[in-house]
Amino acid sequence: MRCDRVWRHARLATLAPSRPGIGIIENGLLATKAGKIIFAGAATEAPTLRADEDIDCEGRWVTPGLVDCHTHLVYAGNRYAEFEQRLQGASYEDIARNGGGISSTVRQTRAATRETLLSETLARLDAMIAQGVTTIEIKSGYGLRLQDEMKQLSVARLLEGRRPIKVFATFLGAHAVPPEFEGDPEGYIREVCTVMIPRIAKAGLADAVDVFCETVGFSAPQSARVLGAAKKAGLAVKVHAEQLSRSGGAALAAEFGALSADHLEYLDEDGAAAMAAAGTVAVLLPGAFYFLKEDKLPPLNLLRSAGVRIAIASDCNPGTSPVISPLLVMNMAAILFGLTVEECVAGMTREAARALGHFSEIGSLEAGKRCDLAIWEVNDLSGLVYNMGSNPLHSRVWRGL
Repeated sequence: MRCDRVWRHARLATLAPSRPGIGIIENGLLATKAGKIIFAGAATEAPTLRADEDIDCEGRWVTPGLVDCHTHLVYAGNRYAEFEQRLQGASYEDIARNGGGISSTVRQTRAATRETLLSETLARLDAMIAQGVTTIEIKSGYGLRLQDEMKQLSVARLLEGRRPIKVFATFLGAHAVPPEFEGDPEGYIREVCTVMIPRIAKAGLADAVDVFCETVGFSAPQSARVLGAAKKAGLAVKVHAEQLSRSGGAALAAEFGALSADHLEYLDEDGAAAMAAAGTVAVLLPGAFYFLKEDKLPPLNLLRSAGVRIAIASDCNPGTSPVISPLLVMNMAAILFGLTVEECVAGMTREAARALGHFSEIGSLEAGKRCDLAIWEVNDLSGLVYNMGSNPLHSRVWRGL
């Protein structure tokens, strides 16, 4: 069989559902052709291969490229002042209600040019690529008016042409009430549903729509209208749910067949059962939990017992999770939330791909999928989760190259 490249003497964590756990193969071999995997398995079971390039992994671990399925990567400026306020005891809600929080980044992002946004975002993206990320989701939500939301989303779309990475863009116009609609959240939701979603869908700038269903965001009925408008426009849906209170966002996500419900610190049994029945992935965001110094843990054992798939993500954003290290997020998920090493690795690969609705293409090492790889200089996969502040990435492969 002719192929472009073959990697030999690899320890594969295939993440293939057909294999137990995370699909470990100690003496593995992987071959690619035209950017896709044509074989991933035991070297003893491999067909005869004639490769243009033969690579000896020398026993290194090979996983799917990392997938960060929840970020707010495109924004301008910073929230340094709020960080100091939090250190002095101010809460997320206190800051938001006093004109800070999301509104602060909205002002800075609206004022930024497209070129400034692109430059600032590329710096953050490069740091993630350097730690093995090959696919990323990027939400808008810092424009909160049509032209600025489209500006954010267009920058997200531009990133693929600048770096070897797959970007999924999500419209999060229902992130907060903008100053133009202060005191009139219903009016803003009408704007989101009747103007913004149709225009953004027509322009092809978003793959999905998200909504912040929360006390400082939007009510469950308002969120339902956003999700309904998104489905009508042919876009996938997601929900920021149960982060600061029991908002009903998880059950709402399940009702609309959402790809994911994210945060989930206040998730209850009914919400978990609904998510499991709908196949909605739980995306846990330990960076925000850590940065906000929260004490309400997401109910990990409830998610496990209900059979909800669990992904983890950076939630990279300027106010509540300014983290650009997926490896640090994996460590936080283990230390703060109690995920196992296998759950962390799966959460940043296979389950994150499910949370984007693209597990048929990415997230595991299987024939027919994109050849996106991360090759690691660790003796054991626990090294990906154990280390803090170091980067054991040996090399990164995107679409076979």
